[in-house]
Amino acid sequence: MKLAEFEVWARAEVDAVEGALQAWVPADAPAGLGQAMRYGVLDGGKRVRPLLVLAASQAVHGERDAAMRAACAVELIHAYSLVHDDMPCMDNDVLRRGKPTVHVQFGEAQAMLAGDAMQALAFEVLTPDRGMAPVLQARLCSLLARSAGHAGMAGGQAIDLASIGQPLGEHALRDMHHRKTGALLQASVLMGAACGDATAAQWAALADYGDALGLAFQVVDDILDVTQASSTLGKTAGKDLDNNKPTYVTVLGLDAARRHANELRDKAQAALARSGLRDAAWLSLLADKVVDRES
Repeated sequence: MKLAEFEVWARAEVDAVEGALQAWVPADAPAGLGQAMRYGVLDGGKRVRPLLVLAASQAVHGERDAAMRAACAVELIHAYSLVHDDMPCMDNDVLRRGKPTVHVQFGEAQAMLAGDAMQALAFEVLTPDRGMAPVLQARLCSLLARSAGHAGMAGGQAIDLASIGQPLGEHALRDMHHRKTGALLQASVLMGAACGDATAAQWAALADYGDALGLAFQVVDDILDVTQASSTLGKTAGKDLDNNKPTYVTVLGLDAARRHANELRDKAQAALARSGLRDAAWLSLLADKVVDRES
């Protein structure tokens, strides 16, 4: 019954996030920029990061409006990173979320600008003129900026590009993906927690949960890249192998990578149990969904 309730909750929250993004991503940005922005972020993706924000906020009885803004801001950062990652100067991919990538559809210059504008919009969404305490705005902006910048996603992407064709051990691989993928997923959990009154112990436990879940997400991504078709993934399958990039599958092997994903899930669940939060069922089920997903 809990799983069925989760599916109902998740569908309603994804719809709410989609509605908010529809309202906040401008269609009338000049010279077609709004069209490219909306193409890059709307009507696609699993919305895992927004769901983590909203589930964590619910677990600590957080402010709903602040959590929705945080959820949309995280998704804008994620979407901008995909737009830039897909460009010829980076991963050079032509398929994302089952449709042509933004640079294929709108050209490279417009794709670059759309990503830039989405990144800026994320922080605009987090800083409304009224209805949200300035101290909360600052905390959310800090969490998001740190996870997206040189110490997080951008730094991880730099390591990823520098590692093409290079041997990489498990420790170095973990560091890269902790930054590139894990930091934003962990920040999603903590931004949700920041919208409520988490104790220091709960905050630490949720940070550990987000850290383990972030790495699990990437391990599963690496597994799916070699086990699923492009039509299932909505992006080009086998891309990392074709580009000679180190992954958890190439470093550990497929079976060991699957075991590691389950170990990380167990670690996330243990951290959640340690938090003592009574309303964390959705976070627990999200951990299972991340590891058991097929796309």
